[in-house]
Amino acid sequence: MAIVVNLDVMMAKRKISSSELAERIGITNANLSILKTGKGKAIRFSTLNAICKELDCTPGDILEYREE
Repeated sequence: MAIVVNLDVMMAKRKISSSELAERIGITNANLSILKTGKGKAIRFSTLNAICKELDCTPGDILEYREE
């Protein structure tokens, strides 16, 4: 199974930079970069909630399942 992270797509749609989003949700740019590239192994629900609140989206807009 493959989980694809579409965070960069949502950020582009909302015209928000990485540094601005990181500051608004209270995480470092480095941690946001790990999430954006899909290299993270996990995401806290509180972080996902904050991202969705700032980008006005749902978790399904950010995370996608694709069969390999």
